[in-house]
Amino acid sequence: MDRLRPRERKDFSGFTKAEVEKMEKLLRESGEQLLNKEFCQKLAKRFNCSVGRAGKPVVKWIEIQSWFQGRQPDCPSKECSSHDGIKTLAVYPEAHPSNKAHESTEMPKGETVPDLSELEFEARSSKDGAWYDVDTFLAHRFVSSGEPEVRVRFVGFGAEEDEWVNVKAAVRERSQPLEPSECQKIKVGDIVLCFQERRDQAIYYDAHVLEIQRRMHDIRGCRCLFLVRYDHDNSEERVRLRRICCRPTY
Repeated sequence: MDRLRPRERKDFSGFTKAEVEKMEKLLRESGEQLLNKEFCQKLAKRFNCSVGRAGKPVVKWIEIQSWFQGRQPDCPSKECSSHDGIKTLAVYPEAHPSNKAHESTEMPKGETVPDLSELEFEARSSKDGAWYDVDTFLAHRFVSSGEPEVRVRFVGFGAEEDEWVNVKAAVRERSQPLEPSECQKIKVGDIVLCFQERRDQAIYYDAHVLEIQRRMHDIRGCRCLFLVRYDHDNSEERVRLRRICCRPTY
């Protein structure tokens, strides 16, 4: 199932006037193809090759996808996702004692590698505390405390955004979106992953569900409102189901 997930750290104000006009024209003339990864990649390539982009930062396809996503009507149509699949996690669930930080490819005695090939993961960035989809686990190591860390590459980002993150505290199975008919699965008190939209950023944070206003669904899908409190800043807002992802149940 796909979900809304642009997950860019910075704002999307770096487009030129000509690029914005082009995207606005496409928005009027085209449909859901605007959210397609390949379509956004081709458009980003066209922008980056244009004379008007000379001397300016390279446009990432995910920035274009997020621009279109933010201007889509609030309806139950298929939402975009920058997630293309997660590579096998090459780390182990328990820490390996060590006196100093080092990278290791040897498995602690008695440990076995779990079959994680079918799982998808998300990791919390130390730069903004938000959760991003993991594209690849590049390496692993055990630090002086004995805690395991992995170097991750996030979906939609390049090598310059790779990070070392703590496996136990900042890596987990990917949160899942819900179909409109599944809104009853969310209960007051649940911890969810919620898409927080601000003027300068739009990213996912953990939040607690404080209150739910159940409403009749219509042709647009779920019309319920969920009052959430974000864990990172204690701010509260009412959101639609499309902005919420639930934690996997085991």
